[in-house]
Amino acid sequence: MKKFLAEFIGTFWLVLGGCGSAVLAAAFPELGIGLLGVSLAFGLTVLTIAYALGHISGAHLNPAVSVGLWAGGRFSTRELAPYIVAQVLGGLLAAVVLYVIATGNGSDIGGFAANGYGEHSPGGYSVQAALLTEIVMTFMFLIVILGATDQRAPAGFAGIAIGLALTLIHLISIPVTNTSVNPARSISQAVFVGDWALEQLWLFILAPVAGAILAGLVYRIFQKESNS
Repeated sequence: MKKFLAEFIGTFWLVLGGCGSAVLAAAFPELGIGLLGVSLAFGLTVLTIAYALGHISGAHLNPAVSVGLWAGGRFSTRELAPYIVAQVLGGLLAAVVLYVIATGNGSDIGGFAANGYGEHSPGGYSVQAALLTEIVMTFMFLIVILGATDQRAPAGFAGIAIGLALTLIHLISIPVTNTSVNPARSISQAVFVGDWALEQLWLFILAPVAGAILAGLVYRIFQKESNS
């Protein structure tokens, strides 16, 4: 239960910090943090929780990360479903808190930092571009995670590498999809937006999971080579 609670709290922090910065601060009059600020916010949530709770649960904070670690032989099948449930629930609670805050001045939630493609992509990118972006970005995210947490990697620096990787991913892909690479993050926002966000949610579940599984399988090659 300690692990699942840590994943719940960690994912709550990721969604509240990342999506909260996008909804509340990205375009705040005259002092908006913009794309760079939102990207940093997502990276900082992962970095801070990695050092705060990583020793308890591994700080996956993301169903795709759990699936990728499982595909790479680094996570047990028995814990996979409970981790995913804890992550989705943590993200949903964060969305509830963010909704209450965002509507506290009488305004509506707008896009609520939901992920989208086509007319709901920040840059108007197609479904094909969105699909490729999410697969590739999640693939690279898992390669960084698997490599940084490898027992052969320098100890104590994984959180920094992973947090910076997520920042870079957001800098690249916010214009395309608003950046998911995390089904729990996408589900939490889509539930409140409804309509188009729920209709397009399939991509932001399927693509991150596919990219993560591919990364896990590729990293097994590196693992085999090192053991040979």
